Amino acid sequence: MAKIMVSACLLGCKVRYNGSDLPVDNSHLSQLIEAHQVITFCPEVAAGLPTPRPAAEISVGNGEDVLQGRSKVLSQDQQDFTDAFVKGAKLAQKLCQQHDIQVAVLAEGSPSCGSQQIYDGTFSGTKKSGQGVVASLLTDNGIKVYNQHSISEAISLIEKGNSN
Repeated sequence: MAKIMVSACLLGCKVRYNGSDLPVDNSHLSQLIEAHQVITFCPEVAAGLPTPRPAAEISVGNGEDVLQGRSKVLSQDQQDFTDAFVKGAKLAQKLCQQHDIQVAVLAEGSPSCGSQQIYDGTFSGTKKSGQGVVASLLTDNGIKVYNQHSISEAISLIEKGNSN
């Protein structure tokens, strides 16, 4: 039984910036939960940010740019949440190391968790290619990151790994 990190908001926890969740109701998520040990995690809450909180986006670039100090995570009124987002990413990485987690399923679009797309920093609802801060740090450390739309790929990877 593999241990999998899953964004808390995908499992119905109301931890998103606006106090909502982003539940995934599909057979693949149910299959993941039934067959593996799911560890629920929200990097923003773990880093001490309140719920609700101002929406935030990566100002330029992507999560890697934030980790390298080349960009910031800002709210629309320019509140700087960079330190909290980096702290949340480091806590996620630490949790993965403690539990030997090799696969994470994170919320797409988030400045923390986006694995393929994040919002572009203009607060216009426009997305661009790129990873969020957590997804970037986990990927850099060899953890396979998927989103709520690619859970079947995560399951395939886990099953392939268990058959070796």
